[in-house]
Amino acid sequence: MVGSGRQLGGSRLVTAATEALTDPALEAAVATPEFELANIRQRKRRGLLIALPAYIYLLIFFAVPLITVIIYSFATRNRFGGADLNNWNIDSYRELGDDLIRTILLRSAGLAILTTIICLLISYPFAYYMATRSEKVRNLMLVFVMIPFWTNFLVRNYAWYVILGTDGPFSQFTEFIGFGPTRVLFTQVAVVLGLVYGFLPFMILPLYASIERIDGRLIEASRDLYANGWQAFRNVLWPLSLPGVVAGSILVFIPSLGAYVTPHILGGTKGTLLGSYIVTQFLTARNLPFGAAMSTVLMIIMLAATILYFRKGGRTL
Repeated sequence: MVGSGRQLGGSRLVTAATEALTDPALEAAVATPEFELANIRQRKRRGLLIALPAYIYLLIFFAVPLITVIIYSFATRNRFGGADLNNWNIDSYRELGDDLIRTILLRSAGLAILTTIICLLISYPFAYYMATRSEKVRNLMLVFVMIPFWTNFLVRNYAWYVILGTDGPFSQFTEFIGFGPTRVLFTQVAVVLGLVYGFLPFMILPLYASIERIDGRLIEASRDLYANGWQAFRNVLWPLSLPGVVAGSILVFIPSLGAYVTPHILGGTKGTLLGSYIVTQFLTARNLPFGAAMSTVLMIIMLAATILYFRKGGRTL
């Protein structure tokens, strides 16, 4: 009886579905190309309405300031410290070839490259160790990596200011072990320490994401083929983790090149870097076109590096 009841219910469902398909009122609702196009347009409008607040925010706080800076880079500086927009020229870009600008750019690029290399040397073994641990340990280590982001970047730099100061813990420690008070603050060493500390997570996270996806059996297979540790790293692990290396290097190098807060707090006035020099042009020298030109060139460099990131590493992470 139960089986016959189920068969009767199933036959009724089939009959109802057949009648629905042959109903003339529903035949008009069958999907047609026009109906599908209308559905696609409706989904696009819905997506646009959802993303509209983000678009407005990006337009007001990113696109408009960016366009303003580019426009001012072609303006002419007047004697009152302002910029005349009625006499456009490229004089500010010609000044970028000055020896002083070249020296500042090379110094900034050198520190950015050094920061990137140090971050890579520290982050790679850490990311590999983290990727090869159990899930519980990995999650705990990820939390420790993310903890610095819970504190304001400015506060973290002032913490290094206290640590490296004349009466700070570092100087007291070196004096305790017999080296005497060591002055590190307001030197290039302090700037590199601050940059490495600030941007280290930007290197660890892409490396971890890249190494964690590597099949460990490939490394085991290389060892079964009599490869030692260095050969397995050079021929298997390193090539497969290159997307993370490229992504992390770009994410560290670009903000290090234009850094302002860390060099200003830990480096003082010695060894002016690119970010500090741009701020000086805007606030002290009142040379708005030249500062805007330097900012535009720096943004072009960042844009080119970002495109390289998405082409080489962004799609595989």
